[in-house]
Amino acid sequence: MSAKIYRPAKTAMQSGKAKTHQWILEFDQETPRRIDPIMGYTSSGDTRQQLKLFFDTQELAEAYATRNGIEYRVIAPKETVRQTVSYTDNFRFNRNQPWTH
Repeated sequence: MSAKIYRPAKTAMQSGKAKTHQWILEFDQETPRRIDPIMGYTSSGDTRQQLKLFFDTQELAEAYATRNGIEYRVIAPKETVRQTVSYTDNFRFNRNQPWTH
């Protein structure tokens, strides 16, 4: 039984950072998924794939995994670098490219 511990990135649909402050412990797939020959549905007997555990800190998630004997790997979050852009920079006299229509 193995799992990954990560902090989710912000959604691309909105600019807010909701739901990005918690850490998630998510189990890896242990058995391959099967395709039902009659209906074509994809199914699996492994119910741990459906489980996500939320923690406030990375240390709490790691402590839970070690306490329950779960092998885990931590995926470090990538911090975004915010570029400050000013509207007045479009009209600077020392621009790299001239401003034209």
